[in-house]
Order: sequence, then structure tokens, then C-alpha cells
Amino acid sequence: MADLLNLGLSGLHAAKANLSVVGHNIANVNTPGYSRQQAIQDTRGAQFTGGGYMGNGANVTDVRRIYSEFLTAQLRTSTSHNSDIKAYKSQIDQLDSLLAGTTTGITPALKSFFSAMQTAAEDPANMPARQLVIAESQGLARRFNNIYENINAQNEFINKQMVATGDQINRLAAGIAEINDAILKSGSRGHLPNDLLDQRDEAIRELSTFVGIQVVPQDDNTLNIFIGSGQPLVLAGQSNRLEVLPGKGDPTSYDVNFVSGHSTMNVNTMLTGGELGGLLRYRNEVLGPTLNAMGRLSMAVADEINRQLGQGMDLKGNVGVDLFNNKNDPALQTLRVLPLNDNAAPITGGKLEITNTQLLTTSDYRIDYDGTNYTAKRLSDGAPMTIVNVPGGGMRFEDAQGRDQGFVLTLDRAPAAGDTFVLQPTRRGANDISSVLDQADQLAFAAPLRSEADLQNKGTGTIGQPSVEMVLDPDNLPMDNFISDALSKDHLAALGNIELNYDSATGTLVFATPLPAGVTITDVPQEGQPAPGVIGSLPFTPGQTNTLEYAIEVDIGGVKQSYTVKQTLSGRPENGDSFNVSFNTHGVSDNRNALKLADLQNRQVVGVDASIKDIATGMSFTDDYGKSIENVGTLAAQARRDEESSSAVLKMATDNRDSLSGVNLDEEAANLIKFEQYYNASAQMIQVARSLFDTLISTVR
Repeated sequence: MADLLNLGLSGLHAAKANLSVVGHNIANVNTPGYSRQQAIQDTRGAQFTGGGYMGNGANVTDVRRIYSEFLTAQLRTSTSHNSDIKAYKSQIDQLDSLLAGTTTGITPALKSFFSAMQTAAEDPANMPARQLVIAESQGLARRFNNIYENINAQNEFINKQMVATGDQINRLAAGIAEINDAILKSGSRGHLPNDLLDQRDEAIRELSTFVGIQVVPQDDNTLNIFIGSGQPLVLAGQSNRLEVLPGKGDPTSYDVNFVSGHSTMNVNTMLTGGELGGLLRYRNEVLGPTLNAMGRLSMAVADEINRQLGQGMDLKGNVGVDLFNNKNDPALQTLRVLPLNDNAAPITGGKLEITNTQLLTTSDYRIDYDGTNYTAKRLSDGAPMTIVNVPGGGMRFEDAQGRDQGFVLTLDRAPAAGDTFVLQPTRRGANDISSVLDQADQLAFAAPLRSEADLQNKGTGTIGQPSVEMVLDPDNLPMDNFISDALSKDHLAALGNIELNYDSATGTLVFATPLPAGVTITDVPQEGQPAPGVIGSLPFTPGQTNTLEYAIEVDIGGVKQSYTVKQTLSGRPENGDSFNVSFNTHGVSDNRNALKLADLQNRQVVGVDASIKDIATGMSFTDDYGKSIENVGTLAAQARRDEESSSAVLKMATDNRDSLSGVNLDEEAANLIKFEQYYNASAQMIQVARSLFDTLISTVR
């Protein structure tokens, strides 16, 4: 009976333990990360009797959680990947809507501006049409400004979100280290604390929503957690932390630093996964390049229009002035050079002058000084740059193919060894553009030169109006890149009247001499070739359209300017027929320069590859902006597809984990009935033992 009683008692204890475990499961059915538990029973040692071994009941030896490290790791990985994509998608969707919007994008503003320019070209003396050009230029500049402000606001939001995410990572890392320590102490008793293990797994899963992690189990049941390229965020009971601070080179772009003791490491390029990884990926892949692309486009628009206006004449007969602000204002040049804040003299930077907007890329650059030599690289692709010294102490940058990058850097001082500078040629371009011309009559729609045939000519020769293709400084020839400068009215007026006479004996057009004082006619200068030679005549073939190309150099008091001129001559002139080229003094109704301005809409002047000759390699304004929209749109569409697939994978991983470790109330209800019956049966066994004992006592009495 004593054995029977012990058997009943052991059954009661086992049933009670099982009921407690089931109740614990039911109570935690909605607890995040909870793994259902199961009581593990074992038989007590049997006792030998003459009739064999008799059992002594059961013991509960352990309470085990139903858990799979493989499924948990899958869930962490899926969570990290999904959070990365969601953070990336939430940002790129905003940018996609901004660039492609009819009320926010650049394309509608560009079309309106060039439409107004075309209307004004049809009637260049019409003041309302001219005023509309100025109004549309202001609207175009504001549209660039608004895009910059919106993208910059998004950048500021990302900075704040990175700070908040860094704080969450630090909080979770510290909590995991504490749980590690508690598990280490509890595990010394021989049994694992299931609830603490679940808490740690849930904290690690939550951590994976913020940053990609690698989890390494240890023999003492603690977990070490690494981020980036192996930086230890949690080591047993110790945790390190992340600091999110304004960037060393660009304070508007925050850096993520890994801090361990007194050591700090920048891990911007090492972190992947999670919300922080998604934000960093978006900033590097999309936000920065888009800001640079908008800046390059705004600079190209302003520079090409200003340059063409500088080659025309306004209603008052003056050389054209700029419609947009000067891209190389000294204050703007300074903002493009960012010294790292740990340089020897971080306050001192330099100036970056844009020399050719057609050659600009959408990349930032970095230049380092080791005490003797400078080294530079393009940050978008890491390509090394060759530094070429230019007169005046500046530095020009060329890639491996010899392509000029379109700017010159001049440092304010000789840097110290180890100093580094970040160069942002185009980053602020969309913010800095503005329309500065407010007088409609100053729009230079007329061409600077005009031609006419002598009324006494006997032949049928017809001369076309001259087009100024280029304005050059002869003293700087040969030039690496032909960039037109503004005309000089004094030099134009000094042209007087240049006469061309047809000589049938030689089949040439001969420049009449003497030429006006200070005027020289030369060959058209060629890139990379020696200074052009003086010429006195041009070849001509009667009966077909001939293209005449020559350069007019004017020297006034030692100040020289050269105009590359192109015009046509057709028909059959007779010997001695005369044609002249002169300054266009009364070009009120002349629209030749206005037509060139309107034609800029379709000219390929953005992203030109100067190393490829005789092939148009650039893009028009609209095509360049369309490329930006296409790039962002493609990435946005990919992000949407990635979100759908990653969400499906995350749901699958969650379901797989829950199918094993999750609490099923139907199953637990069945277990309640089973263990209740188990308990009742064990109690009945005790009741039987009691009855037998009472019967035995009664018999003895």
C-alpha cells in the first residue's frame, strides 16, 4: 500500500507539473517570441522483488521548450531583409512621386520655358513675349529649388531616423547582454531558463529589424552578436554601441560609428540589413546621386543659356547678360569643398570652380594629401583620378581615359599630412540656381554679326547670315576644351566692315585688305592643335552651297578676342563680286540668337564624353532628367517587387517557426483534459490505497 500510495503521489506530482506547463502555455499564447513548453517525464527506478522489478512511478525531469535554432535564424534573416526593403521603399516612393509629378518635376517647367523662348523667337521685339521668358525662367529656377528642398528634407529625416534607430540598437544590445548574463547564472543550476531564452530570442529578432546581425552561440549558452563586417555588438554579458553623428566630411550626411571602449570606427559602408541598412543603402544608391544629378542639370541649363545669351545682342545693341546667376560665385565655390573635421586645420577648405558643365559627372570626389603627394578618387565608382596642375595653383582631375571632370580645385593653404577633402561639384546646384535678369529688353535675341551682298554684284551669289559658333581667348590656345565666353561689344564694334571678294581665277573668296585696325583672320582653332594660322582667302565652288568657316581675331590695346564664324555662300558669283561681314548694330527684329536659345532644348550638352571625337555622347536637358526619373522609377518598382517577395518569405518563416514553437489553443485544451484525467486517476489511486489501508486496519481490530 505504501508503494501504491507513492505511485499515486508521483502521478499527482507529474500531472500537476504538466497542468502547470499547459497553463503557462495558454497564458502566453499572445506573448511575442514565446516558445511553447513541454514537461519531460521519466520513470523512477524500479524495485526488484521476487516476482521481478516493480515500478515506482514517474518523475518530471525537465521542462523543455519546443524550439528550432534553424527556424529562428531563418526568421531573423527574413525580418532583417524585409525591414531593409521597407525602409528603402518608403523613401524611394516619395522621391519617385516628386520627380515624376507634373506639378513638382522639372520636365513641365523646361517645356514651358522653351515654349516661351520659341514664342519670343517668332517676334523678338515683342516685350510681353520677352517678359514671359523671364517669368518662365523664374519658375524653372524655383522648380529646381523645390526639388532640392524636398530631397534635402528627406535627407534630414533620414538623419533623424538613423539617430533613433541607433538608440534602439544600443538599448536592445544592452538588454541582450543583461539576459546573457542572467542565462549564464541560471544555467549553472543544470537547467536552462526557458522564459529567459525566449526573451533573448525576441530581443534579437527585434534587433534584426534595425540592423543586419550575425548570431554565434557559445558553449555557456550565451550568444555573441556581430554587425557589419564582424564588429562585436554583444559579447556574452558585455555590449558595445553605435553612435550616429554628423559626417566628418559632410555634416548634412550622418555617419554611423561603432564604439568599443575608447575605439571608434566608421561603419557606414559595412552595415547591411534592417532599417538602418535600408536607409544607408537608399542614401548611397539614390538620394546622393539624385541630388547631384539635379545639381548637374540645373548648372547645365543655366550655363548653356547664359553662354548663348553672352553671344547675342539685346534690344539696345549691347552684348547679352546672364539670365541665371553665376555658377562660379566665390561663395558657391567655397561650399563645394568640404574639409574633414579632423584635418589639421578643418576650418580651412578651398574653392572649386566649374570650368565645363558639359563634362560634369554626378559623383562626389575625395582628395588626400600624405605630406608630399595628392591622391584623388571618384566616389561613385572608386576610380582613381589623375591630378593635373593648372596655372594659378589649381588642380584639374582626369580619369584613366583622360576625361576632364569639368572643374578645377584651388586649396586655400598647403594642407598638412593626412588632410582629406570631399569635393561636391554638383551637390548644391539645384539649390543655388536663380533667375537674376529682370529687364526683358536685355534678353540677347539678336546675333552679333550680319552679312550682305553688295548691291552692285553681277552674279547670283547669295551669302547666309554668319553664326558665331565660339568665342575664345586667343592667348590661351590651344585649349583642352572649347568653352565659349561672352562677347565684347568693344571688340565687335572694332570689326568695322570686313569685305570678301570673289576671285574667279583662283576660285576663292579673298578678304579685302587692309583689314580694320587690330583685326586678323585665321583658321578655325582645333582642340589640341597649335595656334591657328593667318589666312587671306577661303575656297569656294560655284553652283553649290559652300560652308565658310574662319575665325576673326580682334586686338584692342593688347586685349584679344577671337570669334569662330560659320556661314554659307551659294550660287554663282562673278569675278569681283563683293560680300561683307559687320557688327549687327540694329538687330531689333533679329531672332537668330533666340533660335539658338530655343534649340538648346534638344542639344546634347549634359554628360558629354570629350574623349570621343565626332560622336554626340551627351544628353539633352529633357533626356538627362528623363534618365534620372527612369533610374529612380526602376529602383522604386524593384523595391515594390522586393517588398512583396520579402514579405511572403517573412510570413513563411514566421509560420514555420510558429508551427513548431507557437501555442495552439486547441492542442493545449486537449492536453488540459488529458492531464486532468491523469490527475484524477492518480488521485483515485491514492483513494484506493486509503481504502485498502482502512480495510486492513478494520481487519486487525
